[in-house]
Amino acid sequence: MINIILLGPPGAGKGTQARHLVETRGMVQLSTGDMLREAQANGSEMGKKVAAVIERGELVTDEIVIGLIREKIAEGAKGGFIFDGFPRTLGQADALGDLLAETGLKLDAVIEMAVDDAALVARITGRSTCGGCGEVYHDQTKPWAADGKCTNCGSTDIKRRADDNEDSLKTRLMEYYKKTSPLLGYYYAKGDLKSVDGLVAIDEVKAAIGKVLG
Repeated sequence: MINIILLGPPGAGKGTQARHLVETRGMVQLSTGDMLREAQANGSEMGKKVAAVIERGELVTDEIVIGLIREKIAEGAKGGFIFDGFPRTLGQADALGDLLAETGLKLDAVIEMAVDDAALVARITGRSTCGGCGEVYHDQTKPWAADGKCTNCGSTDIKRRADDNEDSLKTRLMEYYKKTSPLLGYYYAKGDLKSVDGLVAIDEVKAAIGKVLG
């Protein structure tokens, strides 16, 4: 069993790499957003707490998120856990460390998907997907065909995320650097931090992460 944290700014590709680890290593991805949505839907005691907080328009507390993670850890995972989107702050990192110690688990690696900001902005702002099949395109590296049809399914439904624009992305990057980037120093000091290039081809990132995990 291997337990890891994936760190990196929006658009670094954490979700893509997490899905690959789930498929190939039998790991369980603990995504904060997914856990909150699932808790709301299942009607559990924790789910009722989440629903009540969101209905009041308040932010979900660290205590609730840790409670959700505790429930998921109790369910077990043959290949280990991937913490995606948590921790985001130093306080959350301390809380997660306490929870892992309490449950007899340990953190094996914190993998930073390092990116160059300018290159990341260019990559994200040029991104689009096919509304028919989900195929991913990019204005520079993989443009749509001249006839505007998806080469995979023939659809002409081109979709772009509303927040995949330069101003929005820079705001999200600033939020990341203010709140989450201090975790890099925190985990470096603990000897847990490993860094891979998040801007190379997806398969190269997979290989680099695989080398870290062994």
